Amino acid sequence: MTILHNEPLISAIIAWFIAQFLKVIIHLFKEKEFDISKFFASGGMPSSHSSTVTGLALSVGLTQGFGNVTFAISAIFATIIMYDASGVRLAVSKHAKLLNDFFHGRIKNYKALNELVGHTSYEVVVGALIGIIIAIIVSKF
Repeated sequence: MTILHNEPLISAIIAWFIAQFLKVIIHLFKEKEFDISKFFASGGMPSSHSSTVTGLALSVGLTQGFGNVTFAISAIFATIIMYDASGVRLAVSKHAKLLNDFFHGRIKNYKALNELVGHTSYEVVVGALIGIIIAIIVSKF
């Protein structure tokens, strides 16, 4: 198998790309502004972390079997990543917002912290659905 025929890798990359692309489109519709930097940003709707690891795990299951050790590893990896994205990283986002609000105007040359780091549960679920859909589509080709 060559890298171009590695379905789990292709599924993960396509799922990531689509989730990141959707961030640009969603921002365009919500803010009426085209901002390509959203493609490279973490956080926001949908979760590309979730889409990537879900696409990877499901594709591993579809290609190698769900009883395979590799599927077990990728499924646990996906679970940890999604938990982290909606738990720890979401808390970091909230703390950044509080700190930015507190220091705004108090300190000169204060470089604002990135407030869009984590994901809500909804963003994680939507990202996971993208990964599932992509893995199924890739497995059909």
